[in-house]
Amino acid sequence: MRPWPCGGHIRAGEGLEFAGLPLLMPNNKRLLPSEKLMNIRPLHRLAALGALGLSLCAGTAWSAEYTTINLNIEVNAPVEAVWKKVGGFCDISAWLKLTCVYTSGSGDLGSVRRLADRIDEVMVGKTLHSYTYTQPTSTILYHGTLDVVAAGSKGSRINYSLIWDQSPLTTAEAKEADRAQRTKIFTAALEAMKTLSEAK
Repeated sequence: MRPWPCGGHIRAGEGLEFAGLPLLMPNNKRLLPSEKLMNIRPLHRLAALGALGLSLCAGTAWSAEYTTINLNIEVNAPVEAVWKKVGGFCDISAWLKLTCVYTSGSGDLGSVRRLADRIDEVMVGKTLHSYTYTQPTSTILYHGTLDVVAAGSKGSRINYSLIWDQSPLTTAEAKEADRAQRTKIFTAALEAMKTLSEAK
C-alpha cells in the first residue's frame, strides 16, 4: 500500500483509494493488475481529488493560531555550572517537580522522556547549552526550548520559550487563562532553576 497525502492510498491490484474510499473505473470495476491501459478520465478524477486533499491539508495549517511565551531569569553562576545542574533532559524533575524517566535514549537528540507517567516529550533540537522538545501526541504543535547564555562577566541567563497553537480555545478569556497558567508554571520553574544553580 502506498500512502497518499492526507490519508489516501493506492493498493496494488485494486482500485485507487482516497481517504479510505475506493475510486472506481468508469465501468465501476476495480483496476486489475493485468490491465495495461488506463482510461484518462480516472486520472482526471484522481488529480482533482489530490488537489482537493492538498487544499484541505493546507487549510488546516491556515486555521492555526500560534502564540508564544518567552521567559528568562538572571543567575549568579556561569553557564557551564548552570547547565550542569539544570540542563539534563530529565533534570526537569528537580525544577518542575515531576517524575521523569527515559523511555527512549538517554538525554541526547531524539531521546523521549515521560513526565508524571503520562506525558511524552521528544527532544527535537540540541546545542551545547540548549534543547528543544515537543509532545508528539499533542494536537496543538506544542514546543518548548530551554537555553542558557552568558550574562555579564560571571553570570548567566536562563531562557525558556514556548510555542503552541491556541486555536482550539474559542474565546479570548480561555486563551488568556491558558497563557496565564503556562506563564505561572514556567516562571516558578525558572525560579527553581535559579535556586538550584546558585546553591553551593
